Amino acid sequence: MARPSWIDDDSHPDLDAHVGSLEHFATSLADGVVDAHELDVQEKNLVAAMKAVESTLTDDQHVKVTKLLAELTAYSVMRTLHEMAQARVQNVITRK
Repeated sequence: MARPSWIDDDSHPDLDAHVGSLEHFATSLADGVVDAHELDVQEKNLVAAMKAVESTLTDDQHVKVTKLLAELTAYSVMRTLHEMAQARVQNVITRK
């Protein structure tokens, strides 16, 4: 069975299906608010996943995965900020 790619056909990150399969993520977003407890649970899930993988990596793989995680985090923050800015612009336009 082929594993699902992290990248779509247009060479864009495509992790939505993977994230969508995280039941706790969907549950946390259901009410439109992420509270401190939900964030803490997600942090624990992240640390557990990191621990499960990190010890299995060679030094070369560790460097590559560390770079991947840093780039993913940077992209996520930048995408969120961009989308928030776009929403603000759209809100201003629709008020006029």
